[in-house]
Amino acid sequence: MNYLCEMSEDKSANEVRKIIHVDMDAFYASVEQMDNPDLIGKPIAVGGSKLRGVVAAASYEARKFGVKSAMPSSMAARLCPELIFVRPRFDRYQEISHQIRAIFYEYTDLVEPLSLDEAFLDVTTNKKGIQSATLLAKEIRERIYQEVGLRASAGISINKFTAKVASDVNKPNGQLTVIPEEVETFLEKLPIDRFFGIGKVTATKMKELGVRTGKDLKQKSIDFLNQHFGKQGLHFYNIVRGIQYSKVKPNRIRKSFAVEHTYFSEIYSKRKILENLEQIALDLERRMKKKSVSGKCVSIKIKYADFTQQTRAKTVLEYMSTKEEFFPLIELLVEHLEINKPVRLLGISFSKLNTEETELDQDKQLTLQF
Repeated sequence: MNYLCEMSEDKSANEVRKIIHVDMDAFYASVEQMDNPDLIGKPIAVGGSKLRGVVAAASYEARKFGVKSAMPSSMAARLCPELIFVRPRFDRYQEISHQIRAIFYEYTDLVEPLSLDEAFLDVTTNKKGIQSATLLAKEIRERIYQEVGLRASAGISINKFTAKVASDVNKPNGQLTVIPEEVETFLEKLPIDRFFGIGKVTATKMKELGVRTGKDLKQKSIDFLNQHFGKQGLHFYNIVRGIQYSKVKPNRIRKSFAVEHTYFSEIYSKRKILENLEQIALDLERRMKKKSVSGKCVSIKIKYADFTQQTRAKTVLEYMSTKEEFFPLIELLVEHLEINKPVRLLGISFSKLNTEETELDQDKQLTLQF
């Protein structure tokens, strides 16, 4: 069996792509420092307070003390007594993100945003006619700094996986190019927990199996990896060899639609949970209406102060998009929950969207044309 091509979305394996992964440096915290010069050079945490809450992002000055995102604010305050807590301003972050993306689109239409602060760009053929992806990435980073005021890092390579990993190597305010003939050597030297997509649990398991670097991973057979990691085994086998043909997808079909909110004051009762979910539902309805999105499966997400979480979902036969249609299902889902510890985050999401059905219709039409 030819394992090397089994994961390929695009079988044009002989075509070398030029992919840039641009990642903003400490984005939320950097925006706050840019907008408030008094915060420049100081350790700041976006989100939470000294007593409660969760850190959404930390400046590099704070990271030196071990402060990082998703850390309880009280722990962050202990690690860094001088830490300054700033409330998040997501509308502002989104505004800045749009400015940055506008720069990307001056170079290529093949832009795949991963979040507000990072994106893949396929610049194999670009609007500026610049052959060197390295020089192009440098120009993009310089323009972001000159026009927006923020620093960015970048990784440049032949596929999304390697570019994503490379962008993290010279952070902050740096970039790394991994040319085709150096991809495997680069990945072999990489610690296994620096591989994008390998989380703490998987990394721990790999280390227990003697896999500490990319080179160790490369020495494992496909059968060994399938045995210990199931369907992910083939993925691990391929990526360490620089094999990934996934295209940059500028028009990714949305598979879910969600709104979440983190609370700085803990919530204890179902009544308060429903009150807050009602506000989230109104926001979700507004956003779905704006995007002409509806869905058949509605879910709630509850994250507790100890970082454990619960999700519950209900699927119906007809598409829903208004609060009047779906909130009774939310109330039903909450009613069956047992709330026995303080809640820090609530969210509502939709899946089985009408956009997926449109995608299927398009695929069928294309098939018929052949």
